[in-house]
Amino acid sequence: MKSIINGAFRNKAAMIIIVIMVLAMGILSYTKLPMEFLPEADNPQVTVSVIGPGYDASSMDREVTGKLEQSLSAIKGKTNVFSTSGDGFSQVNLNFDANTDMKEAKLEVDKAVSAVQLPANVSPPYVIQFNTSMIPISFVTLTFADGVSDAQKELLEQDVLDAFRAIDGVGEVQMSGKSQPKVSIVPDADKLAAKGVPVQALYGVLQGRDASASVGESTLDGQIVNLNVSASLQDVESLKKLPVADGVKLGDVAEVNFDDAKESTFRIDGKDALEFIISKGANSNAVKVGDGVDEVIKTFNEENKSVNMKIMISTSEQVVHSVNSMMREVLLGALFATIVILIFMRNVRATLVTIVSIPLSLAMTLYLLDLSGITLNILTLGGVAVAVGRLVDDSIVVIENIFRRLQKEKFSSELIIDATKEVARAITASTLTTIAVFLPMSLLRGGLQAFLLPFALTMTYSLLSSLLVALTIIPLMSAGVLKNSTIKEHQPSKRFVKLLEWNLRHKWLPIVAAFLLLIGSIATYVAMPKGAIDSSSAENLTVSMEYKPDTPISEVMENGSKLEAFLMSREEVEWVTLTNGNSADAAKYGAVSSPTLVSYMLKMKPDADAEKVMEAVKAERDNYPGAEINTGTGNFLSGGSSTQVFVDVTGNNLEEIGKTADEVVAKMKTVKDVLKVESNQEEKKTVYTLEVNPTEAKAGDIATQLQGMLNSVPVGAITVEGQSVQVLLEPSLKPTSESDLSSLTVMTDTGPKPVSSVAKWVKSEQSTTFFHKDGKSYVRISASVEPSQLSKVGTAIKSELADVKPPEGVELFVGGASADQSADMISLFMMMLVSIGIVYLIMVITFKTLRAPLAIMTSILFVPIGAVLGLIVTGVTPDFTAIFGVVMLIGIVVTNAIVLIDRVKHNEEKMTIRESLLEAAGTRMRPILMTAIATVGAMLPLVFGSSESGSIVSQSLAIVVIGGLVVSTLLTLVIVPCIYELLHFRKSARQRKAAATAMREAAITQ
Repeated sequence: MKSIINGAFRNKAAMIIIVIMVLAMGILSYTKLPMEFLPEADNPQVTVSVIGPGYDASSMDREVTGKLEQSLSAIKGKTNVFSTSGDGFSQVNLNFDANTDMKEAKLEVDKAVSAVQLPANVSPPYVIQFNTSMIPISFVTLTFADGVSDAQKELLEQDVLDAFRAIDGVGEVQMSGKSQPKVSIVPDADKLAAKGVPVQALYGVLQGRDASASVGESTLDGQIVNLNVSASLQDVESLKKLPVADGVKLGDVAEVNFDDAKESTFRIDGKDALEFIISKGANSNAVKVGDGVDEVIKTFNEENKSVNMKIMISTSEQVVHSVNSMMREVLLGALFATIVILIFMRNVRATLVTIVSIPLSLAMTLYLLDLSGITLNILTLGGVAVAVGRLVDDSIVVIENIFRRLQKEKFSSELIIDATKEVARAITASTLTTIAVFLPMSLLRGGLQAFLLPFALTMTYSLLSSLLVALTIIPLMSAGVLKNSTIKEHQPSKRFVKLLEWNLRHKWLPIVAAFLLLIGSIATYVAMPKGAIDSSSAENLTVSMEYKPDTPISEVMENGSKLEAFLMSREEVEWVTLTNGNSADAAKYGAVSSPTLVSYMLKMKPDADAEKVMEAVKAERDNYPGAEINTGTGNFLSGGSSTQVFVDVTGNNLEEIGKTADEVVAKMKTVKDVLKVESNQEEKKTVYTLEVNPTEAKAGDIATQLQGMLNSVPVGAITVEGQSVQVLLEPSLKPTSESDLSSLTVMTDTGPKPVSSVAKWVKSEQSTTFFHKDGKSYVRISASVEPSQLSKVGTAIKSELADVKPPEGVELFVGGASADQSADMISLFMMMLVSIGIVYLIMVITFKTLRAPLAIMTSILFVPIGAVLGLIVTGVTPDFTAIFGVVMLIGIVVTNAIVLIDRVKHNEEKMTIRESLLEAAGTRMRPILMTAIATVGAMLPLVFGSSESGSIVSQSLAIVVIGGLVVSTLLTLVIVPCIYELLHFRKSARQRKAAATAMREAAITQ
């Protein structure tokens, strides 16, 4: 350290250039650093989605999910496999160990599912592995003016899609609500019979009718020409005139209609629309991509009067808001720290010297973040906001020591250097211990590491930069700025010294009192409910309306439109979107749902009362019998509830699983603060299964025949206004009763027979959705929980389930938000222990003794007292971020004790232990209070500001840090000296005895 300090003084011109370069590099880095909402992190899960229109849940489970599960059974690194099969969709989720290379895992899954043979009319498997970089940047709607043809719509859709994909930095563009027009041929059984035309004749109606081929070349009039044959059907009327038999046209025996259908329904404010969801690519700048989207929208709206495009929500705007709000809190924190220094120093020059460390440290931090490839996001900016208070700590200790020496000694450069050297060991040790707290974050696994490591690196860079500034720039500036400054002498507080002397004489009293407070605070924390991080936004509301799966889609959409109109009529609502159905584009991103589910998103007007709208929606439930209507706050990024506790009941016997699940539901409903209990086995629908006599007919042949008779069959395509439109032959049979089913005629090896003669229909009630866990059937019971009571409810549910005795072969697994919360907290507690060990090791190396660091470490014991007191006073429910605040405090509070004990060790060369403690406490009280109050002041904007959704820098964290730091600082000044003397009680007792003897001898001599 001496060489660094002396080197700065010997190269003043070079230091000026370095300062300018650092500031310039920091500004440049800030302008070029990619901005995003969250740091890039892989979700350790791969999702395989398949959509199969017309297939029921049982068929999807048997024909699709089962085959996928079998092909995925050998995938390496997976921890468990969950699958869901419903009407028209199948989804398999593979969870992996946190150390798995997810890109390799996705490739392996892709390879496995590509070899699976799936039934006809089922989509290919869509494999997706989510990453935080895939969080959408913009949600854009596109509506068309009246009179725009389908062909024009298709061209415009493609133009917009291409324009979005061409934006620099764009990753994926997802589109829903796309038009899929079709021509339906509905055969009339009576007319077919009257004309003597078999329905099979309709299958080939388009065969050879629409063609374009080259038939050769010839020489005409001395010139070589090509000869082509071409025919195309351009409209429905031409299709009706096609012959299906001698003298019989298609229109004579069937109804031919043009249907402007959609793959999935998406509407905004009651008008059909397209929705584009734009995501950025890896390492792209979210703000620049968002600007590119804005430019595309502006261009299309100006150049095409037939379209209207607008942004519903933009996360790039949220990124800008996050950066601005965090930077505002950084500046406010710096301002508070400056005020604290000015109040204590009462010297403008010394204050200006001290706060120089803030811009210099921030500039160096931004440059190092750029070199490390870390982006500007709510976590790195949060790290800067938290670090601001600590950025001036080292500089405060240096300037205060220089200031104190100048009060008694004549100014000189040597004095400045010596005063800096005097505290160099203390500030270096305190900075390294704070950094050491964050090093174990590299030992965390999975998403927790991905989120905390950028925060930790930001803190590390900030603190190392501030240490370097404190050892070089601060003494150098002090030598220039304080040269002719008049400094009044500051005397240590005599009252405090007397208080400490009394405590040292009765040391067991304050020590026991402190430990009783510690035990009480820990007990209070254990009893306190732990909440979930609230990531909901009152700016948006989500509403869902779901009917039983056997409800006709026409009825679902009729009532869906009715509720849509009600939501649009609310004056608090700015716009309403409606979504229904599955699309290939959505399935590519793992988004599949029941066809009878209608989802709404509501954008609230500024200052509108969201609770009022939610209550109004709940009051509408009676108007929609048979529908389940739910509402809540949310946003476009929400992927499920963060406050749900679920219990999985697994086994091979569905009946026993069902009975156990019923018992679990009954137990969970009795737990306090459980808002709602749901089970995936509740929904049933009627299923008719044709049990074929294998000696009479082939079940495979009959299944193929019935699929053709009961489902739409593609028979070709025609071109309408330049757009290719698929032609479908609709079901020729539409049974409406059980007798109709039995009277169906099928072909067998011995000729046509009534289906009742070779098989029988069996009626049963089956689940609408099938769930598997690791290949076994399971029932999931989900409990929605009051967010602030998450931990208590999780514990209560486990306690209630202890009384449930499942039959042999049936097992219970408790998971969900409370289990995730417990796992994260255990990881943090383990990290805390490792941090404490590293901190102790650094101090042992610094002080070259075991006992002094042990006294310093006791300051950590007082952290819970202040942290819990802060939570109680503010009434804030502790969550995951509160625990993280305690981890941070380990590094922060020991710095004060290090500054104190370092002075004690210097004093012991010429004083007794007690005299050393009293002098050190009196001398170091001012810098200790200054650093603590400056850190508290810098954290205040986080208490009163609005924390960003998904950020670990929350109000809860700020309150824990402030409370823990205030109490531990006060107790450090009193309890740490008591414990230090207790650890050296024999030596201290001998010194006091010798001093007393010397005093008596001196009195006798006099």
